[in-house]
Amino acid sequence: MLFDSKNTGSPISTSKSTGTENSPHSVFRNPLLYTSALLLLGLVYVGVVFLARWQEDRDIARRVELKKAQERANAQRDFESLGGNNFEILNFYVSPAAIRRGDVAELCYSVSNTKTVHLDPPAGNVWPSLNRCVDVSPKKTTTYTLTAEDAGGHTKTSTVTLPVQ
Repeated sequence: MLFDSKNTGSPISTSKSTGTENSPHSVFRNPLLYTSALLLLGLVYVGVVFLARWQEDRDIARRVELKKAQERANAQRDFESLGGNNFEILNFYVSPAAIRRGDVAELCYSVSNTKTVHLDPPAGNVWPSLNRCVDVSPKKTTTYTLTAEDAGGHTKTSTVTLPVQ
């Protein structure tokens, strides 16, 4: 045992002090601990952002596919309502159904997959169309005949009568 130099008789401690025995244990004294925690929180945040964006992109892609499927279905329905691949006269009518001498009526027709169209008696220029009308003003009751021909040479006809009073 050592005594102090003043000969007071008090023993002197020989143990070395590290400085940590008297100070409280602090998280901020260990930078590895809090930087690792911050890095982990940052990685979790980035992961959540990527997951949210992936889910949003997937939802957008799903909505686009549904919209395309609906557009295809609508296009198919429209195609079928307009005659599809069939060669035919879809409509042939006159409006109004009857006229007085000197009045004008519309003679309308609609054809699908047709190469040429002829109207007898002639009433103006006609051509293949899904919706075409020509003005007519007959002096007496007249029966109009629409003849349609496809690329294969097949023909179809339809008639309509316009009474003149």
